[in-house]
Amino acid sequence: MNILVTGGLGFIGSHTCVELIDKNHRVIIADNLSNSKIETLDKIEKITGVKADFHKIDVTIDSQVEDLFKTYKFDGVIHFAGYKAVGESVEKPLDYYYNNLVSTIKLSQMCFKYNVNKFVFSSSATVYGDNESPLKEDMELLPRTNPYGETKAMSERILKDANKANPYFAVSLLRYFNPIGAHKSGLLGEDPNGIPNNLLPYVSKVAKGDLEKLQVFGNDYDTLDGTGVRDYIHVVDLAEGHVAAIESLDKGVNIYNLGTGKGTSVLQVIESFVKVNRVDVPYEIVGRRPGDIAICYADNKKAEEELGWKVKRNIEDMMRDSWRFEKS
Repeated sequence: MNILVTGGLGFIGSHTCVELIDKNHRVIIADNLSNSKIETLDKIEKITGVKADFHKIDVTIDSQVEDLFKTYKFDGVIHFAGYKAVGESVEKPLDYYYNNLVSTIKLSQMCFKYNVNKFVFSSSATVYGDNESPLKEDMELLPRTNPYGETKAMSERILKDANKANPYFAVSLLRYFNPIGAHKSGLLGEDPNGIPNNLLPYVSKVAKGDLEKLQVFGNDYDTLDGTGVRDYIHVVDLAEGHVAAIESLDKGVNIYNLGTGKGTSVLQVIESFVKVNRVDVPYEIVGRRPGDIAICYADNKKAEEELGWKVKRNIEDMMRDSWRFEKS
């Protein structure tokens, strides 16, 4: 298939491009480089031996998106291009609503116009709000903990309504949990612009000495050690889930959790990183972040049963691969 991957040079997008190419799909990447680096394109080629087509565009701009759909005959779209930091979404809600919703609308409009009938959307476990874990796909959505979660839930509703209007427009909504780790080559990993918002690149940069110490946001949650509990999934497992989703996509709206099905606390992650990599990670406890919840982990049975997708990598693999990428 010819697959448009928006945000394809980002953390999850780049790993998904590698897995798609390995499955002999043609990848066309659209990315505005707002939170990614052009060097990632060469790294994808180095891993796969294939140079993916790349277009630096903003997928909220009509003319740029339409030019892309005119140039290629796409079989499907995987849409990663969205702002993704919970804390920042509280500070800049209008930026998040505009970018995340308009991009979904523009891409859907072009899919309708050019008869592209497979659409995989990068959603998030954040849409569940503070529902009790394990989180299941048929739960009522309660995303009002932060604007980021709202944009994901609203994008899901937009795509569901698009499918009602055009039943040929098949949609997969992938609600994933906390992606960490890196490609085993050490070439691809999470390398955000500026200070990291996510845990593992932050831990890695402290271990490397680029940052003085890690801030742990809150130790007074009702959890085993007081720190937040999340379902950490290896980014390559997550990427494989996207490939399975678009290859199996045929009709309707399909919703899948992509997680491991178990929770790990922030302190457990730090302890595992220190143990596996034999490095020191100084940290301090600070106040909770706005919008964070205590516990979040997946029920992943539906994805296993319907997509034939299974998690292959454990928390130690995630720690080891993250550190290998950081050192490289």
